[in-house]
Amino acid sequence: NVFVYNEKIYKQVLGGAMGSSFTLTLANIFMWKWQKEFVRRQDMIGEFYGRYIDDIFMTWNKSETELKKLLEQANTWHPNIKLAYKISQSLPFLDTLLMNNNGILSTAVYHKPAAEPYVVPFLSDHSRHTFVNVIQMTLTRANIEPSDDSLSRDEI
Repeated sequence: NVFVYNEKIYKQVLGGAMGSSFTLTLANIFMWKWQKEFVRRQDMIGEFYGRYIDDIFMTWNKSETELKKLLEQANTWHPNIKLAYKISQSLPFLDTLLMNNNGILSTAVYHKPAAEPYVVPFLSDHSRHTFVNVIQMTLTRANIEPSDDSLSRDEI
């Protein structure tokens, strides 16, 4: 990528253009290669590891000290990959809240704190199918994501 700013020409030398499907493909290939050691270690101890683009979720049943040691070690595997992590009994992953209740994983719909609590205004200029899709997706999430019926009812 090359761009002009203040009558100077700049060339991007690291990374890729945001939103480009090619950049997304390269990022997935890069992260797949980077995560191989992580996946191997998790598999050896019977733990779960999942990734969506640059978001990782994993389970851990050893000490928090050992987990932090592993994560800090993973931060040395490549100079451009630095994991920001949160260790907790409940964590958001994408739009799902995962909770560890005495060794049993449960789920609920996760709403980002900055998200507005309403959907597309009905009087907006969106096509009619948009409103139907929003309602259908909301009901689908409420019925699929929560692992407890009471959480589904709360979401609806």
